[in-house]
Amino acid sequence: MMTIAYQIGSGLYLNLTNRCTNNCEFCVRRDKSGLEGHELWLDREPDFTEVIKAIGDPTKYAEVVFVGFGEPLTRIELVKQVAQWLKDQQMPVRINTNGQANLIHGRNVLPELEGLVDTISISLNATSAEEYDRLCHSVYGEEAYTALLDFTKEAKKYIPNVILSIVDYGGVDITRAKDIASELGVKLRVREYIE
Repeated sequence: MMTIAYQIGSGLYLNLTNRCTNNCEFCVRRDKSGLEGHELWLDREPDFTEVIKAIGDPTKYAEVVFVGFGEPLTRIELVKQVAQWLKDQQMPVRINTNGQANLIHGRNVLPELEGLVDTISISLNATSAEEYDRLCHSVYGEEAYTALLDFTKEAKKYIPNVILSIVDYGGVDITRAKDIASELGVKLRVREYIE
């Protein structure tokens, strides 16, 4: 049975796709099939009805997070549809993303998320384009890094809470990451590397 919605702590997490434009060295997908007892490899991508059914009563949770075992914004139309349903119930909505949605869709998708998303957490993962390419292996090469920085700047216009995150892995310069977040005017969250 595939897991579309799963609880961790007080949040409900939504797993809409296993597609991702990155193949990060530190990603749990490389050697695990899920997180905290939840099987996250999907047999197929769920539709709106399946996602809503999997969510059930969202008001039982502190927030609902689009993340799962792939890049949620590859499915931007479904994200918008589900996020609108959640906002109709006054639920806080967060998206965890690699920041490549504008590259994926060939347009600026952030205006489409205005009013639907309260927090967006963008995976910085490196402090230069070269390091990002070495660690994240994006299908867009070094262009992905510049795109995620641009995405972060643009996100501030449409989403109230913008966060960069970085995994403490492979000698990444956390001090420089803090400087990058500060220069962009956003918060930084340092994530622990999970073996």
